[in-house]
Amino acid sequence: MMASLAFEDPNIMKKLQVDRGAIKFVLSGANIMCPGLTSPGGVLDDDVQEETPVAIMAEGKQHALAIGFTKMSAKDIRVINKGIGVDNMHYLNDGLWKIERLE
Repeated sequence: MMASLAFEDPNIMKKLQVDRGAIKFVLSGANIMCPGLTSPGGVLDDDVQEETPVAIMAEGKQHALAIGFTKMSAKDIRVINKGIGVDNMHYLNDGLWKIERLE
């Protein structure tokens, strides 16, 4: 499953980073808002286009905390800087995370 692989090896897809203030919201299932990616502590990869699957990293953390699809390109996220930048599709400890692995 791609989501599990992304948590185990976040280098399998492009990465964006949210600031520390966004962590608790992302882990509650919230979408990733543009200001959380453009503020100090946030990191954007300008090569990321709209509708790209991305691993959401967090400032000060080593592992991905969510997987999502960009709603706009990273360049547009930086310029527009409001609204949803990434749809949160799967995050640590959500229902999909807790499903037992089938052998």
